[in-house]
Amino acid sequence: MSPSKRTPRDSSSCSPSTRRCWRRRAASTVAEPTAVNLSSADKDRFVEDAAPLLDPLYSAALRMTRNPADAEDLVQDTMLRAYRSFDRFEPGTNLKAWLFRIMTNAYINIYRKRQREPQQISQEEVEDFDLYQELKSHDPQWEATPENIVLDRLLDADIVSAIEDLPEQFRFAVILSDVEGFTYAEMAEIMDVPMGTVMSRLHRGRKALQKRLLQLARERGIVKDQSKQQPTT
Repeated sequence: MSPSKRTPRDSSSCSPSTRRCWRRRAASTVAEPTAVNLSSADKDRFVEDAAPLLDPLYSAALRMTRNPADAEDLVQDTMLRAYRSFDRFEPGTNLKAWLFRIMTNAYINIYRKRQREPQQISQEEVEDFDLYQELKSHDPQWEATPENIVLDRLLDADIVSAIEDLPEQFRFAVILSDVEGFTYAEMAEIMDVPMGTVMSRLHRGRKALQKRLLQLARERGIVKDQSKQQPTT
């Protein structure tokens, strides 16, 4: 879809930071004249069923694009693409997973081209990392669930930032599983990869996320950095 077909923003009546604004704009895309022959009942069903999913779509789009304006455009593109192909959606199946697949494909085909190459990370860097054991070895006072204590003490913004800093393939897997709650099978459908690939990316993504959270915990003084401590004689 070319950018010229998007609904233009009305900057005089809509601030990009206003959630109600982009929701209204995204929902309004289906009211525009299109070449799709949907019945009035199907159109109403699309609006009714898709509208409650705008918030999770935007949250995921924001983590994909890491830019509010691009996230809004991505959701709007997703809604229009979904509306135009709604006659191919099978009633009774998972609409959320269907919309997320459309959005993921739209992101890959359009928005990712605007960005630099995805960050790479080696398997050795994350495969054997375990946040629980790392925290426990650094500070003997950590008991039962040191990982949960770290998460409690870190700000939500820190955790969101850590997710957004993940390499793209890992970030998608963590968002779809741990943020949106999709199953492995649904993730495989959304990402268009085998289930084994989904499990591998999620495992490595979680390990990389744990490593980043430990780094943030050290920066906040929540966990002692053993490497900076002077050895005792």
